[in-house]
Amino acid sequence: MKMTSRISIIILLVLASGILIFSTTKNVAYSKYHKAYPLDMDFAGEKVPTSLVDVKERLDREMSININMNSTTSLLIKRANRVFPIIEPILAKNGVPDDFKYLAVIESGLVNAVSPSGAKGVWQFMPETAKEKGLEVREQVDERYHLEKSTQAACDYLKKAKEKFGTWTMAAASYNGGMTGLQKQIDFQKSNDYYDLWLTEETARYVFRILALKEIMKNPEKYGYLIPEEALYKNVTIKKVSIDSTINDLSDFALKQGVNYKILKTHNPWLRDKKLENPSKKVYELAIPIEGYNKN
Repeated sequence: MKMTSRISIIILLVLASGILIFSTTKNVAYSKYHKAYPLDMDFAGEKVPTSLVDVKERLDREMSININMNSTTSLLIKRANRVFPIIEPILAKNGVPDDFKYLAVIESGLVNAVSPSGAKGVWQFMPETAKEKGLEVREQVDERYHLEKSTQAACDYLKKAKEKFGTWTMAAASYNGGMTGLQKQIDFQKSNDYYDLWLTEETARYVFRILALKEIMKNPEKYGYLIPEEALYKNVTIKKVSIDSTINDLSDFALKQGVNYKILKTHNPWLRDKKLENPSKKVYELAIPIEGYNKN
């Protein structure tokens, strides 16, 4: 085979593999399979400096990965339709930018995940951090699994981080790298700009993963995710039942509420046992669905 033919074949193989290509158009890049996306991105209103060659490539990496994770990204879009309406008003009430809902996406995939290190819930709190932020964490109750309460705890953390580091971008980075760890790097590297810091790979990718999911989930059809309205996951109407006493048998309690144990646990995942001991008479609100489970 002639050398020129070999080179031509190699070039074609490289292009076919989906290697990332930057457009000559100033504010557009192309990810795998040549899907254009904007380069003039921002996080929480803070501009992403894609004029820096490494920033551009790091963004490109995450866009390519997430555009082409078809089943995973499809599930995220479906779940977001159910979870975002709960998260969004809590972020807004606390003055935390709406973009932080995508932080929850990359933390947990919008499910009550459990990490190898012991972080739990949609917002992936470790036990001590959760307790510091006012969440109850014990054998029978773990409010890291309570979406509304854990979202409020995340807001408290992020506002404190923003006050400490000065930008929402750094606040987001600290959610992964920790405030102490991030401060050590700031002190050593003499910079408090996320895009100028040398960080661990996970923290260095963190904001770019948020940016990629934000872009794709805000514009799903642009990236080939044609999900009909009826396929999106939806919230069901619930009623809140206040309890200030011990429940010795949650299965019996569920049946008295017109549901079963599975449904009770599905809508109250923070209940971690078969009973709820409550000697302090604390008031708990249990969510009881009033639709969505009729077999007829």
